[in-house]
Amino acid sequence: MDYFKESLKRHKEWKGKIEITSKVQLKTKEDLSLAYTPGVAEPCREIAKHPETIYDYTQKANTIAIVTDGSAVLGLGNIGAEAALPVMEGKSVLFKEFGNINCVPICLKTQDSQEIIHIIKNIAPAFGGINLEDISGPRCFEIEDALQEIGIPVFHDDQHGTAIVILAALINAAKVVGKKLEDLKIVIFGAGAAGIATTKLLLCINHDRNVCTAVKEIILIDTVGPIYWSRKNLTGIKQYIAEHTNKEECKTIEEAVKHADVVLGVSQPGAITAEMIKKMAQKPIVLALSNPTPEIMPHEAKEAGAVVVGTGRSDFPNQINNVLAFPGIFKGALDAGATQITPGMKIAAAYALAGIVKHPTAEKILPYALEKGVAAPIAKAVKKQAITEGVVRK
Repeated sequence: MDYFKESLKRHKEWKGKIEITSKVQLKTKEDLSLAYTPGVAEPCREIAKHPETIYDYTQKANTIAIVTDGSAVLGLGNIGAEAALPVMEGKSVLFKEFGNINCVPICLKTQDSQEIIHIIKNIAPAFGGINLEDISGPRCFEIEDALQEIGIPVFHDDQHGTAIVILAALINAAKVVGKKLEDLKIVIFGAGAAGIATTKLLLCINHDRNVCTAVKEIILIDTVGPIYWSRKNLTGIKQYIAEHTNKEECKTIEEAVKHADVVLGVSQPGAITAEMIKKMAQKPIVLALSNPTPEIMPHEAKEAGAVVVGTGRSDFPNQINNVLAFPGIFKGALDAGATQITPGMKIAAAYALAGIVKHPTAEKILPYALEKGVAAPIAKAVKKQAITEGVVRK
């Protein structure tokens, strides 16, 4: 099947993938009087007196906004707000299907960070959470950071959803190859939103290492090469990453991949080669997540010696896909009444996801992306962690 051609045809038929339906019947005068005027005045008065009851009387408790500016959509780049809408509708379908969460896609006709922050703060009263989507770096870091104290969870899925699923994959891949997570040397190709968030999560940055298993070493590769402390012209987040990674200051990719246990790609096709894999430690793990074309094709990686190979594609074993994480994460956060999604909640989500596969193998380190029942254990773990940390509404 030509998925591109058929999808275009279906989207034209669907005229959008989501719709609004009513929970109430409007068949009688009493129905109208209860759902609208005059009866609706009473919940309005109650919320005005006790703002926290908005969660009892409205959609807020189980509705999130998916917000984008269209600046980094899939592998399509900066295609703008209008062109981003089919993806946001699709994400809404996934939230509903796997987490039973209602979503409103919001595509903003601005790429000014401060304006986006201002808009989200002002629409927050209607939503129980905000899923930031397809916003380019480094603005995505600035926007998310500025919204952490607005009283509802704000979560940039391209960063943290990816990082959580990668951590879950590595937990089980390490078991398959007989290594400990904390002993892994990991080389990450791609220093964008996903690469940086994954680095921070794997090193337990912003989380107590006493209750978090951090990997031994990470070397992050950008378009110049490895990031290291003495490299000139590092700015912002890359300087921060340099303080926590690449302890031996490997300055070339060849040095970086030597004896690495894991090579991870969140970059572009061709970034990982067979020659690199041959220089890795015994029983290499390769996660090549560029879509639709991985950094290296699975058969090439295995021919070069990789034992466990994962990609972002559904037509190969071990699909590493955000859909395994974000429905459960938001469901757990909403059920807990969480005010934010913390590093601890992300780590709890990753271990819960990994735990769904009781006996991981080289061909199955994570559940299938469309497997039912994945969100529930993740939600339970996230809710428990939120309550433990006390990041819930009083």
